[in-house]
Amino acid sequence: MQRRQGSKDSKQPLHVRNSNQTDLSAWRKGERIDTEKSVQNHQSPSDQKNDSKHYSLEQALSYFEKVQDRISLKKSELLQKHLSTVESIALQRGLPPEGFDILLNVALSGKLADTVNTRLLKSLVPASVVPETSVVSAVSWLCVSKCSSNIQLLFLRWLITMFDFIDHKDQLHALYGFFFSFLHDEKMCPYVCHLLYLLTRKENGESIQLYEIKYHFGFYFGMQPHLQALLSLYKLFCPELVSITLPGKMKTYFKNSEGPWKAAINTIRRRNQANSPMSQPLCLGTAQPQSRKRKWNTQLIVPASSANTQTLVGAKEKNRVDLYSTNESFPVEQLQTFSQLLQNIHYLEFPSQMGSVLANPLLLHYMNCIKDESIYLRLYYWMGQTLQEECTWCVVDNNQYEQEFKDFLETVYKAECFLQEGFLSCEEFLYRSLPLWDGFCCRSQILRLVSWIPLSSFSEMKSHLYDPLAQLFFTSSLYFKCSVLESLKELLQNWLNWHVIQLDSESDTQFCSLNTTLSGLVNGVAELIHFVGWISTVALRLENNRTFLLYFILDFYETVCDMYLRYNLPLLIMPPAGVFYPALLSMDSVSLNQLCYIMYRYRTNLVAAKENELSKKKIQQFKFSSQTYQEYNQYIIAMVGCLWTSSAFQKDNHPQGVRLDDELLKKTRVQEFKNSFNIVYHPAMMGYAVLFLQQAWPDDTTFNFSLIKGKKWNWYLEYLYAQGLKGLKLFIESSINRVSQASQNKA
Repeated sequence: MQRRQGSKDSKQPLHVRNSNQTDLSAWRKGERIDTEKSVQNHQSPSDQKNDSKHYSLEQALSYFEKVQDRISLKKSELLQKHLSTVESIALQRGLPPEGFDILLNVALSGKLADTVNTRLLKSLVPASVVPETSVVSAVSWLCVSKCSSNIQLLFLRWLITMFDFIDHKDQLHALYGFFFSFLHDEKMCPYVCHLLYLLTRKENGESIQLYEIKYHFGFYFGMQPHLQALLSLYKLFCPELVSITLPGKMKTYFKNSEGPWKAAINTIRRRNQANSPMSQPLCLGTAQPQSRKRKWNTQLIVPASSANTQTLVGAKEKNRVDLYSTNESFPVEQLQTFSQLLQNIHYLEFPSQMGSVLANPLLLHYMNCIKDESIYLRLYYWMGQTLQEECTWCVVDNNQYEQEFKDFLETVYKAECFLQEGFLSCEEFLYRSLPLWDGFCCRSQILRLVSWIPLSSFSEMKSHLYDPLAQLFFTSSLYFKCSVLESLKELLQNWLNWHVIQLDSESDTQFCSLNTTLSGLVNGVAELIHFVGWISTVALRLENNRTFLLYFILDFYETVCDMYLRYNLPLLIMPPAGVFYPALLSMDSVSLNQLCYIMYRYRTNLVAAKENELSKKKIQQFKFSSQTYQEYNQYIIAMVGCLWTSSAFQKDNHPQGVRLDDELLKKTRVQEFKNSFNIVYHPAMMGYAVLFLQQAWPDDTTFNFSLIKGKKWNWYLEYLYAQGLKGLKLFIESSINRVSQASQNKA
């Protein structure tokens, strides 16, 4: 490969190569140079210190530019001095663009020992951008094999880490075939695959060299995760050229390359983002996340690498892409408004740091509008590896970063809410980490993510979700139990909403797996409801029927009772007796009112299902079982017997009901025991009865409940309705009146 003449000539002075780069003086000041102001302004002590650093860096770069012969680090104090200068300034402020050409050429030319070259490469942290020309010049040194294999590996790791800091990538994309040739090297292959993964476009997937990588994948290297990741991207772009069946799940795909530069990069990023207008909230009104210490949150912001601030401002009117050109791309760091998104929606070039998509509403809009599977694939790999490496309770010594991890999980959850679908990598993370979770660390964030788990087979969900949750559920606090129930309710609602969307867009072929068919959905939802019914029954016993817990349980069944009419799902499951009877006999009017509303909706849905079944307008794939109707009738008899006819102890025929012999009831010595649970004497309603008596008979202080009968009974009902007991009203008007009329007709 032919190198640029200017980069080989060590006596060539430093030049500013394009408008995107700044000279060393501008780097020293932290902004683009202004000659007039720099002459007029009086230098402060800090400016003088910066001048000293600037002069030292200029001396160091000049020294490395003129190095010709191999110099021993131990014997040369001058080399030690300039090397330490470069290291300290790079780690504190980052290097200016002009320094990369010199330092890369020295490190890769083999002029110095590997110890020095390694330290130089680890010091290459940009203050703003990395010039593409410097990278191309450095790559050309790989052709002549002047440096050792360890230095080549370190350079590839540096290139992967700094990929989004490179100001342009056109020439780098032109070297795709050159990088591809390094797949033969077993040591370099993992990092070359990672680099190719970042560079790959659709035209690369159509290359005839696919045969070569498939050969290495299947026979030479075996089922390596880095090759699998690259092949999966090729298969996405050109499925006809990749016939290999790839494994569906893999924990880690690429080795972590950013270790030596991680801390310095995060420091420079935070400083640059604080001073950049691109770090301001976007036009859709979402606030930009605060800068973080850890890599996941620093990568949540779109990197401003392809152009600096001044260039973006100056080129504001030039960043529209020619809609008739198919070769242009629009960098996402220039995307600032929704109108820009609409104008350039087919030409966006996403960064390699796919985490930046999560916190950018414009890019999330793009993911919603354009079903680009390559974005989901890249995000899947990035998020899966990040969650695995940084989980607070799965990785030793990560406890100190719990708050940062919470913020990251919160960002993932908000992105899932925006897209209205869960991420596959997040589901895999939950399945792996829930058995190790203590139920306390990041509780709110984990349970929110649980609500977006996509529908899977029962065997998979039972072992990976239900069983770990149940162990924590039974041994944790009341608040944790309520939080789990709320999360499972949201999970059920998300599945049902997905089903409604699928009914509205049956032509959408995105979801076609076996588990997302109607039968798969019905079975999955039924298992979830049975699971919640089981843990709810046990929890009520453990917590002595606490009203707070009962509210969340009944809130879940408010969704269950309306699945047929509201979500068009042919499924209704009654709550277990361990939930129904504690709610019916509850001492809290809110719980009783909730139960009444739930039974009213069950009746409405069952009647509609029976009418549709009898009308035979269309052949129904699913029919409600007779057991569902039978269980509903048993519950309705118990409710009517308690609240209205005062005959629950005689007529309740449920195996777990409240039917008792009269002889046993008489032994309780409770007067008028038959009326104990009607709407006057019920413990949840007695407070209303007392207030009604005070208003109807203000002079009577005996509180004689037997006065509420006849017309007074109807007045009492109207009083209850006026207190906001809507559920009780709907239940009485829909069910009790029909039972009363039926009994009168029989008489």
